[in-house]
Amino acid sequence: MFNGTYKTISAEAEGLFRDKGSRFIGLAFPVKSETEVKKILMEIKKKYYDATHHCYAYYIGHIGNPSVRMNDDGEPSGTAGRPIYGQILSSELKDVLVVVVRYFGGTKLGVSKLMNAYKETAKITINNAKIEEKKIKDMYTIEFKHSQMNEVMQVLKNNSVEIETISYLHDNVMITCNVVWAKKEEILGRLRTIYGIKQVYIATI
Repeated sequence: MFNGTYKTISAEAEGLFRDKGSRFIGLAFPVKSETEVKKILMEIKKKYYDATHHCYAYYIGHIGNPSVRMNDDGEPSGTAGRPIYGQILSSELKDVLVVVVRYFGGTKLGVSKLMNAYKETAKITINNAKIEEKKIKDMYTIEFKHSQMNEVMQVLKNNSVEIETISYLHDNVMITCNVVWAKKEEILGRLRTIYGIKQVYIATI
């Protein structure tokens, strides 16, 4: 049963696999957006500029439609990105990018061995990562009158709420906060009992 949590990695991780002279370097990163993925890939291609291939797969998102991509970067179709992605799925990870950089050793591996090399590299890399469980949260802005501050804060002073910013406007106060997904109906329901309060959903994080 879905409990409003997901697994990801807490920091970058590396792994190494060799077969018939070819060297496969695995790199895993926690990511939140495709923009972040593009930046990391640019840095990897610059660092490993002399590598033969830079193959990768990523999974971003926890609820609804995730952002998923696999890339073989010149390897035979389905031999690199898909095996890497398979290891992300089998580890049940989300918000993660796994890149495998290959230095060709002079001997062709064949399709089955090639797929195994990318699979094993991704597996080793993920096994070297520190995996953590995170709570899914929804971000909201909450706007209300200055006179309602104490009443609102009584609701928001809760372990399931993280206050990001408090802005004092001319007539109102606006708070941006993150609410644990599994507790949002309870928290938002209590806020709705306060007259005139405005709640606006921003994003799921």
